[in-house]
Amino acid sequence: MKSLFAALSFLTRFPAARWARFDTADVARSAGWFPLIGILLGAICATAASLLREHLPSVIVAVVLIALDALLTGALHFDGLADTADGFGGGSDREDVLRIMRDHSIGSYGGVALILLIGLKIAAYGVLLMRDHWLSTVVLTSMLGRWSILLLAAALPYARQTSSVIQGMGKGSLFWGSLTAVCALLVAEAWRAWVAAAAVLLLTLCSGIYCRRRIGGVTGDTLGANLELCECAALFAFLWSGHP
Repeated sequence: MKSLFAALSFLTRFPAARWARFDTADVARSAGWFPLIGILLGAICATAASLLREHLPSVIVAVVLIALDALLTGALHFDGLADTADGFGGGSDREDVLRIMRDHSIGSYGGVALILLIGLKIAAYGVLLMRDHWLSTVVLTSMLGRWSILLLAAALPYARQTSSVIQGMGKGSLFWGSLTAVCALLVAEAWRAWVAAAAVLLLTLCSGIYCRRRIGGVTGDTLGANLELCECAALFAFLWSGHP
């Protein structure tokens, strides 16, 4: 349970530290729980959607889902997306990219990236909430995003010289996290879920190649950015596979 609380504290704003004491090594070892945390977050958002979708337009419910996700996670991954867009967009070389990503202020690239991503998510959720199987879509999208963290962390080195919890997220975490992801996909009993997983895998592969070429590995910001992009990829896959 200690590792589960560590994962919960790392990825969300839940006060899990009140229930157990853990350090950075515990957080690194807890990475195998990340997809399960994604399922939990997705279930909370799906519950909110089920309470609202009969009373409000779907696009308004979609906005609520994005806001709820930001509230539950402390906008952690949105911040990673903005920093990554600023770094890769404005950096001329590896050191410059990493330096810009350290700067917590949001530049033009980061601002545009956030606007586009949030707009795309709202549009996608607005359509999907009017379709059948929307509940599993919300839950699986959140789960697949957290699964993508394990893919990149296991495949690429940490790009900075300093130490990070990312360095402890190895192939063992990827195995257990992938086992959780596969079980969730099997429970969904929908071929569209596997299409979404394939889209996330493909996007993560492309993201990993790009990160390796530009900065020699990954950082916390690039993992957060990839999570957000993978959630968009999963939503687009659900939209495409369910299109008449």
